Amino acid sequence: MTTLFRTAAWIAVLAFGLISLPASAASIPCKTAKLIVPWKAGGGTHVLFSIFEKTIQQLDVTPKIKVVTVPGQGGNKGAKEARKAKPDGCTLFAIHQSAITSYLNGRIDFTFPAFDTVALLTSTPDIVGAGGDTPWNTLGDLQKAAKSAPGTILTGATFGSTSQFMWLILEDLTGMKFKYVPFDGTRERMTALLSNAIQLGTLNAASGRKYIEGGELKAFGIAAETRSKQLPDLPTLREQGVDLVYALKRGIVAPKGTPADVVDHWAQVFKAAAENADLLAQMDAKGTGINWVGPADYRKWAELTYAQHEKVAIKIGMYKK
Repeated sequence: MTTLFRTAAWIAVLAFGLISLPASAASIPCKTAKLIVPWKAGGGTHVLFSIFEKTIQQLDVTPKIKVVTVPGQGGNKGAKEARKAKPDGCTLFAIHQSAITSYLNGRIDFTFPAFDTVALLTSTPDIVGAGGDTPWNTLGDLQKAAKSAPGTILTGATFGSTSQFMWLILEDLTGMKFKYVPFDGTRERMTALLSNAIQLGTLNAASGRKYIEGGELKAFGIAAETRSKQLPDLPTLREQGVDLVYALKRGIVAPKGTPADVVDHWAQVFKAAAENADLLAQMDAKGTGINWVGPADYRKWAELTYAQHEKVAIKIGMYKK
């Protein structure tokens, strides 16, 4: 009886293990899959997915992933490369709402429906940031200045991306008007802010916290539902009377036509990584929340998010159906 009991117990453990581990039945013809990040190394998206890369390297899964940066065109160069890739599970694409805003701005003729959704992973709220030499110290100060001299405050953004879209929505909500200065990515915009070549730019806790705390940059509010643990003294925009919540929602997609079992395999791999305690600690330190959403619900999120962005884009004259 003891032997039978032990055997049954081991069978139960193995069965549980098979259920809890990422799917491994999918046929993927590579030992290492390429995860395209469409911005330069050192930017927020590259930093966060590099953490996922290192975590997945430690998991007992095959293939592993390798982050490859393909910068240019505000994220669209990498999107085009990912779209053309063979749908065999060996190419994945790191995506967020800029795939929607670039489409609405006319810079690219495809968006989320051109891919198969794999997993939604992270949420990083935007911060209304400013150079250290700017004469304003609060959101109220900024609003007064922007309304008294509309279209004069130099605001860094990647045209057609979320770094501009947040400001466009803010304009629509408050009546402020800004003068946009184009930058290809987060690092260039941050350099311009730090040198006071521009006056405003979106920040997040990952890229801006040390500069805000050191006084090199200013922050006027975070576009989140609650205050950041990393910057607890920074009020939300809602606290200051502006009903705006805007966060980058980063996830993984695959080229259209990727087999369902391959999509599910990768969804489970990223789920396992998203549950890793060390990864969660690193993300928390960077002001980024983790909320894994699987393929079907991620598709629903993308459809809803597109509809919300399209409505605003039409309202401000960016997009016409």
